Amino acid sequence: MAGQARGKVTVDVEECKGCGLCVESCPPKCLELAPELNAYGAHPARYTGHDCTGCGICFYCCPEPGAITVYRMKAKAKALAPAPVPGGEHAAAL
Repeated sequence: MAGQARGKVTVDVEECKGCGLCVESCPPKCLELAPELNAYGAHPARYTGHDCTGCGICFYCCPEPGAITVYRMKAKAKALAPAPVPGGEHAAAL
């Protein structure tokens, strides 16, 4: 599910227990288990840096409160067409 990221995930590696629930539940698969160990002696989850949709599924399935934070990026403002002028382009000239 490649595309421009619409979110970002931060993982507190000292809170993560390395259970892998977030990695398995992530729809765009933008989380992985790190090869290094944390203070628990577990491989913590980490964000790969791309493809996050900001859905928050990883946050909701994580059993450790505060280990995962999900940030959603603001959508870019769409250009709006100018409001129509009464009389349109055929308005009488004064």
